[in-house]
Amino acid sequence: MDEFQLIRSYFQPDARGEGVVLGVGDDAALLQPAPGQLLVTCVDTLVAGVHFPEDAPPDAVGHKALAVNLSDLAAMGARPRWFQLALTLPEIDEAWLAAFSSGLHRLAAEQDVALVGGDTTRGPLTITVQAMGEVAPAQALRRTGARAGDRLYVTGTLGDAALGLDLWQRGVRPAGGDDPAGYLIDRLHRPTPRMAAGRAAAGLARAAIDISDGLLADLGHLLDGGEGLGAVLQADSLPLSPAYRAHCDDALPGRAALSGGDDYELLFAVAPENEVAFQTALQNVPAGCTCIGWITEDSAITLQGDGQTQVLTRQGYQHFN
Repeated sequence: MDEFQLIRSYFQPDARGEGVVLGVGDDAALLQPAPGQLLVTCVDTLVAGVHFPEDAPPDAVGHKALAVNLSDLAAMGARPRWFQLALTLPEIDEAWLAAFSSGLHRLAAEQDVALVGGDTTRGPLTITVQAMGEVAPAQALRRTGARAGDRLYVTGTLGDAALGLDLWQRGVRPAGGDDPAGYLIDRLHRPTPRMAAGRAAAGLARAAIDISDGLLADLGHLLDGGEGLGAVLQADSLPLSPAYRAHCDDALPGRAALSGGDDYELLFAVAPENEVAFQTALQNVPAGCTCIGWITEDSAITLQGDGQTQVLTRQGYQHFN
């Protein structure tokens, strides 16, 4: 099988997506954004052994490669439309490709996003996805714009993926059913992009970011969008899953919830005057949205709980440390 047969077999869907004038199979794609919409683009590269375990299930790798990009679109309040895939393979393994493409196409169908092009080459296993979406100019969310007094809201639960990675590296494999370890590992391998939450928050949140490198690190990026801002987090308000509580042996909320990466939840800064409207708009989104604290004029990030206040460092995952 050569690269062109590979593309035809695994990455050339029969149906063309909305707005796709010309998709997979030419030198470039021709796309038609909706009138009056801004084009939103993002790109992420996943390297085996760095962004996912080398023995991760290939269908999960396909899912995650697209999901992490969709999460970036969600953080901008965008509607996903198209994506491109650049795939570097050490060799052609048809069983691996079949499972990988299945996970990729399944999530693409769920989110109504079309594969419109890409590239294949030989080398260490590396997957790069560029995703594209649309958002009305007045609705686009940004990392910048948060102010002192804004309330901090986060979707879903925190720290699950970090515990899932620890379990996977220790050789734990899901047992099926209601196994808490299986839940945490699934959160690592198959993150859920919070598209509905991002679009519901568009026009209501003052700033937003997706939590890929850990709550503290990404909160730090959001705070850097202002001048000298800090935050107070309330330990009892941090959303933790039952599986997290069953497996975390740290004092709650635990390092994984504060600094663990790969959750791909969304963090919002919401002005007090918009808080009721924001809560109403997000009350029915999957996985929910929880207020975990507020932004301050003090540059420190502190954690309050059990009558104590801790000053926290903005630690999280970094590629070059």
